[in-house]
Amino acid sequence: MRIGILGTGTLATALAAAWTRAGHDIGIGGRSAERTQAAAKASGAQPRPLPEVAVGADAVLLCVHWEGVADILTAAGAPAGSLAGIPLVDPTNAVEHGVGVLRAEPGRATAQHIAALAPGAHVVKALHLFPSTQWTTPAPSPATVAMCGDDPRALEIVGSLVRDLGGVPAVVGGLDRARQLEEVAGFVIALAFAGVDPQSAIPAVPSSPPGGATAPST
Repeated sequence: MRIGILGTGTLATALAAAWTRAGHDIGIGGRSAERTQAAAKASGAQPRPLPEVAVGADAVLLCVHWEGVADILTAAGAPAGSLAGIPLVDPTNAVEHGVGVLRAEPGRATAQHIAALAPGAHVVKALHLFPSTQWTTPAPSPATVAMCGDDPRALEIVGSLVRDLGGVPAVVGGLDRARQLEEVAGFVIALAFAGVDPQSAIPAVPSSPPGGATAPST
């Protein structure tokens, strides 16, 4: 597939490299030409100007800090419809650094805000819970990537990209569940900065077949 990446940070570069190794055609761009060239060189992707990143793309990854979301989407032409019909992967975490409190407006997910900024795009919340090292260092077992979105085809495409990273996609519902996933990220970040292993705070509940899940007793 042809994948466009908006952003040139550590996670964007790691995912670009992993998808390049999987055989995909990756174009990457950011607001800094110098950082774009560096990210392209480090990942094997092709550097592209922001207005060209989404041209002909089968999927686009939005991978910038929360504060830069509106600017980079505008530079890529998203408000004018450049991402219409394209799966748009959102791994952003709008949280207070070291605290984990969501900065998105009450009752609304960051992913829903992004969908409003990119009319027609098929936003999929995914890849927001793991650091870049998850995709650069071989793991003893595959990571489960919780994801949500409203478009079945977009979820299928993003799920395929997750598998190409060595992960296991797990769709938990439509984009109305994105706020819940983002709250989980805040929970994980808060525990990590408090010096607690987040995995130790999650009970080991055996998985059940669809329709047979049970909740922990209270």
